[in-house]
Parts: sequence; C-alpha cells; structure tokens
Amino acid sequence: MTEMMKQLQKLGIVPVVVLNDAEDALPLAERLVKGGLPCAEVTFRTAAAEESIRRMVKAFPEMIVGAGTVLTTEQADRAIDAGAKFIVSPGLNPKVTEYVLKKGVPMTPGVCTPTEVEAALQFGLDVVKFFPAEPSGGLKMIKAMAAPYVGLNFMPTGGISAANVREYLAYDRIVACGGSWMVSGALVKEGRFDEIENLVREAANIVKEIRG
Repeated sequence: MTEMMKQLQKLGIVPVVVLNDAEDALPLAERLVKGGLPCAEVTFRTAAAEESIRRMVKAFPEMIVGAGTVLTTEQADRAIDAGAKFIVSPGLNPKVTEYVLKKGVPMTPGVCTPTEVEAALQFGLDVVKFFPAEPSGGLKMIKAMAAPYVGLNFMPTGGISAANVREYLAYDRIVACGGSWMVSGALVKEGRFDEIENLVREAANIVKEIRG
C-alpha cells in the first residue's frame, strides 16, 4: 500500500464532496479539518472541482485532497495540476489508470466484479474502489471477492452512511470508506457548515470507536 493509502487508512472515512461553487471550498475544508477528517475526494462532476481542489490544497496543506469521478486523461491532468494527491474513478478505464500511475500519483479505479479486479491487478494495484458498494452487494460481496485475491484491499463508496459504516470499517480489508452523508450538497448549498462539522466529528468518532 502506498504511503498515501496508509494515511487514508488511518482516517477511515473519506468525505466525497460535490461542489458547485469554489467559494464553498475553504469553509468546507476548514470544517473537515476541525471535525477530524482532514481529507476529501472532490468529484469532477462540476466545473468548480478544479478550482476547489486548488484552494483547499493551498489553504490547508495538511489535508489529503484528491479528485474523484475522473473519467479522462485531461481531467486527470487538471486535477493533478490543481494539487490533487490521489485520483479516483468510478470504473476501471485502462487508459486513464495507466496514465495516472505513470505520473506517480496514487490511482484508485472502481470495480464491482472479479474480472475488473483482475484488470486492476494487472496494473499492480493493491487498493481498489468498490462501487457502487451497497447496490453491488455491499460488504458481503467485498468479502466474497477478497477471498481469492488475498493481497487486495478495498475502498467502498456508494450507499454508505452513518447507519452502516461501522460494519465496513470493522473488516480488515477495508482501507477507508467513501461517504457523502456528512457533506451533502444541500448542507453545503445552504451554508450549514456548523452542522457539517458536527457530522464530520461524529464520523471521525465512529472510526475511533471501531478501529481505536
């Protein structure tokens, strides 16, 4: 596992963030740091993603800020140039995966079948995103796939919440869980950053409760 992944493993939960306005990046980042989860996967679903990453990285260099929903090499370049420390994609695109890895940046492509796992192994990866986690069978499916692939670890995302994250975190092949319940678009849009900080703190405490 890369040093970056080891750091994410210690944090246990990676807030998955969708930002429509880069002006929200700094107040959100501040609350993530204060709440005890100094990391974020900023998804490239919006035009504000690149600038949001740039602002977060500059203002909070201690944060582990990555880019999610990266679908093209062009997006990967923009994310990396903005300061993204890791790249995540919803599926395994061989071209994008190879491109990012050759740049020396940690890459976590999404998988949900053994065939996709084996494609990831061809790139020498030992951590993959399991997506969409809950619709694809959740922890039961992860454990089934983990059995034959003994050196592989997972970062499940999709349908994970405060209600079910404990069971995922308790499994030793889970590096960290991606979740958006503490940083929902509605909370950000309405500027409810105090509430976000409280939810982030609760999430961080769940990690401590399960992993110590």
